[in-house]
Amino acid sequence: MGNLLAPLPREFYDRDPVAVARDLLGKRLICCGNAGLCGGRIVETEAYLAERDSACHASRGKNRKNATMFGPPGHAYVYVIHARHCLNFVTEPAGRGSAVLLRAIEPLVGIDVMQQRRGTEALLDVARGPARLCEALNIDRRHDGLDLTLGRELWIAEDPETIGMPLSIARSPRIGVTSAHRRLLRFFLAGNRYVSGRKLIARR
Repeated sequence: MGNLLAPLPREFYDRDPVAVARDLLGKRLICCGNAGLCGGRIVETEAYLAERDSACHASRGKNRKNATMFGPPGHAYVYVIHARHCLNFVTEPAGRGSAVLLRAIEPLVGIDVMQQRRGTEALLDVARGPARLCEALNIDRRHDGLDLTLGRELWIAEDPETIGMPLSIARSPRIGVTSAHRRLLRFFLAGNRYVSGRKLIARR
């Protein structure tokens, strides 16, 4: 692996989730398992805030299911909804309870493995949406609490193809939330065909 796909440091995550959600775009999501490396370019995220955000799981207080959100930054927070998994990254100092949801990646590595897991050859459907993304990468509650900065099973790295390149980032209301749904906390690469949901929203 060398330094080319080295994991991002904890300092990257120890910030406002809005800043992290934006800066994750264009980075490389990597998952290493028995089938080898799989992953791709992050093209869509959503920020969930520690304060005044009723859609954030932390707003309910700390419990067994969301405890990872209140831990140190730079850890994976995986939860289950409708029997499907969603992958988040914990942000800000321990005790805050904020995170960024990964909504979509552009598949780049281990595509055949991801297609097999998803049961489809349609590349657009492999990892477009948070549940599809987790199924493609075989991510589940076993990954909850995983330290992303160690570069072992799951981590984020700079994408060699986007380093230094200007990215066209757009934002919109979050998708699928039942409260605080008008807040512009969803971020995505404008014009990228692997983004889920509506794409023609105001640019940043």
